[in-house]
Amino acid sequence: MPVGTSFLIRGLAAATLAVALSGCMADRDVTGSIMKTSASREVTPEQREARWRQLASSYGAAYQKDPGDASTAYGYGLALRALGQKAQALAVLESASIKHPQQKQILGAYGRALADVGRLDDAMAVLERAHTPDSPDWRILNAQGAILDQLGRSGDARGYYEAALKIAPGEPSVLSNLGLSYALTKELPKAEAALQQAAASPKAGDDVRANLALVLSLKRQDPTTIGKTVKAKPAA
Repeated sequence: MPVGTSFLIRGLAAATLAVALSGCMADRDVTGSIMKTSASREVTPEQREARWRQLASSYGAAYQKDPGDASTAYGYGLALRALGQKAQALAVLESASIKHPQQKQILGAYGRALADVGRLDDAMAVLERAHTPDSPDWRILNAQGAILDQLGRSGDARGYYEAALKIAPGEPSVLSNLGLSYALTKELPKAEAALQQAAASPKAGDDVRANLALVLSLKRQDPTTIGKTVKAKPAA
């Protein structure tokens, strides 16, 4: 899930909606190797941030000693992204991707870091290399869909979400992004249906429930405030 987003929009509601969508770029879906997901759900945001700071310090020290180690660079990059240090995370992950061009986890993190700083086309190109047609990764498909939504290509984005859901049926993070995608094009009944399904999952986090609440609030507003054109600069 978690993305500083600027939009050309009409209305504050559209800005809030697009910020929620950009949150799909967060590392919560790819950090199992360095932060246990089950444990992360049981802590407060403050505790989670403190843990990320500990990891950044630990990985940072190891990175200074051996910047060429793939797992160290990957962990350090994820920790920096989680803390919002976008430029430094991008530098670390870009270097790691050059040194380890076959490491798909690194490519996935690098692609997300590119999206963080608004290099959406570059991000898509890198993420295409982070998995293969014969072995697709639903997490990468989900991230690609979110980038396409932020590029204003919501129809194409939904194809990626649907492909992700074939691999991970009922995955709340994908359903949440799908719902936000529909909301961006003011298809609010479809948006609500997808988000209701996402929120019903036992794996759904507070962000999914917040996105559902956002869409429900949009249904009560003047449709003209939702906005027609969205250009996004994604954040972690």
